[in-house]
Amino acid sequence: MPGLTTFPSFPTDVPTHPLLIVDYELLRAGDGNQLAKLWHAATHLGFWYLRNHGVEWEVDAMFDLGAETLALPLSEKMKYEQGDDGDSFGYKARGTIATDLNGTRDTVEFLNIAQDDALSWPRLTHRTYPTTVNARMRKVVLPFVRKSMAVNNTLLDIFERLLGLPKGAIAELHATDDLSGSEARVVKTPPHQSSAGIGAHTDFGTLTFLHNRLGGLQVLPPGSQDWQYVKPLPGHAICNVGDALAIFSGGILRSNLHRLMPPPGQQSRYERYSVAFFTRPKNAVVLRPLAEQSRKIAEAVAKNPKEEYNSGVTAGEWTSRRIRKLRLRNRKGPETWYEAKGTEHQSIALGAGTVIAAA
Repeated sequence: MPGLTTFPSFPTDVPTHPLLIVDYELLRAGDGNQLAKLWHAATHLGFWYLRNHGVEWEVDAMFDLGAETLALPLSEKMKYEQGDDGDSFGYKARGTIATDLNGTRDTVEFLNIAQDDALSWPRLTHRTYPTTVNARMRKVVLPFVRKSMAVNNTLLDIFERLLGLPKGAIAELHATDDLSGSEARVVKTPPHQSSAGIGAHTDFGTLTFLHNRLGGLQVLPPGSQDWQYVKPLPGHAICNVGDALAIFSGGILRSNLHRLMPPPGQQSRYERYSVAFFTRPKNAVVLRPLAEQSRKIAEAVAKNPKEEYNSGVTAGEWTSRRIRKLRLRNRKGPETWYEAKGTEHQSIALGAGTVIAAA
């Protein structure tokens, strides 16, 4: 149960990757040590812990909302299913997306709530949601969305400055004056699982603000072939860079591969819930390096040009393509798995040919 406060301890005999701990309040105060840690984390692994973020009450309320909503009968939840056309918002049932190139089915269900719908409530922008969500939209979902936006926007302001971009350059790409794919998510993994809940991927958008109580998140450190767990720390969020920010920065900031596996050890006996907020650019924003606005980014692009960073696709097309290609009903073969990938897998040799991901 999400309200359970005592879980079995995270085991000490599983491979675990340490993350740097960044203090949000000190970041806001301009603490040089915290700024250096954030920059190191974002440019190397692309993941870090964030403490003192001030969203604890809203996160707990979202865990409760997720438990109540995902306990609804399947027939009720399926009224809000995403479908197979690349839409992100709504309910995703278990076993509907691939977790590897063999087409192995996923083991999780989740609900995505659009930032646009929360901000415009009670006016609908994208879609409808279960009654359990509607009943808590104003008092739970909207506060969580607003506070998560504030945290991520603060981090983006810092990255903007450290990348040598003009003030407001990144903020404008995420302004709420147009539609975006930004969303809140609640995820449920059943107990006693043995395979991946969500397969290896990079995140679609700009920044992720994640909250876990049990283990399950794994990262693949750069240069390694060994997956390692990220240990949840009470009161700490896990943040990571997504594809859009990696592209905007010309590859300076890293969007790293990760996946969701069953919780390790005795934790696997429990239902696992997680809560996340994904900041994504406005749908119409073209994903490309902001080289003309930053000498630092221009130099990075010149040293390491990547064709996928100038694909000409918009943020909306990027997200839709990746979701659509993961859906098993759209699967044609192993090439569909590769076509679903992000910045880590844009051009992958497959036999005698090469699969290039396209919108």
